[in-house]
Amino acid sequence: MIIICPQCGPRELSEYTYVGDATVARPDHNDVDMEKWVDYVFMRKNPRGSHTEHWQHTAGCRAFLKVDRDTVTHEITDVVLEGPWQMKDK
Repeated sequence: MIIICPQCGPRELSEYTYVGDATVARPDHNDVDMEKWVDYVFMRKNPRGSHTEHWQHTAGCRAFLKVDRDTVTHEITDVVLEGPWQMKDK
């Protein structure tokens, strides 16, 4: 699988680390409802088809990316740089 890093260009999957499901909303920091935190930390869906995920380019620029990927075909339809970082000049 090839992921196109917005900063480095196309790179092999081995350069990336899967960080997690990008569709899960973190509870408020001050929320003391343990059930919400257990759901956030441990409960995940296993979607078939289009899914949004967080990845980090650990063997490259170390940027965090939001990747839209089909879990069946592994086709990547979108990659977005996450966070306040600026693109480096090419």
